[in-house]
Amino acid sequence: MASDRSSPQLPVSPLLPPAPAKRRAMQAQRERDTRPEVDLRRELHRRGLRFFVHRRPVQGLRREADIVFVRARLAIFVDGCFWHSCPQHGSMPRANETWWRDKLDRNRARDADTQRRFEEAGWSVLRVWEHELTAEAADRVEAAVRDSIARQATASSSPPGRVRGK
Repeated sequence: MASDRSSPQLPVSPLLPPAPAKRRAMQAQRERDTRPEVDLRRELHRRGLRFFVHRRPVQGLRREADIVFVRARLAIFVDGCFWHSCPQHGSMPRANETWWRDKLDRNRARDADTQRRFEEAGWSVLRVWEHELTAEAADRVEAAVRDSIARQATASSSPPGRVRGK
């Protein structure tokens, strides 16, 4: 009977970070000014809409929206299908699956927390998936901006027969 002189098998932690090559590839991913985001901004600007880019609209909250319409109090997030677990296109890597599941779950939880905090601060949030057609996404954003501004105008108007400021 041959003795096994190989080193003992250490348990592999399911929460190991990705290999160095994969880590470098992840770090190389753009966080801002992605193609879908730039295309959407270009289309919104072409339609005459003006906005801020990569702003933190809620004071004291270290979360920034991709596109911010201050007057409409509307924050737009352009989410990648993989990183934000798109229900239509999101996928789960097979290698190191437990680590990735945890990572993507944390991303989704942070997205939900961000949305909740923005809404509590009086902001509307609109999420656009990277796979959406630019024109359709711009239609949704434009409608949301116009609706928000119209709601604010209606809410700030005086009841009939009253003069504002008196």
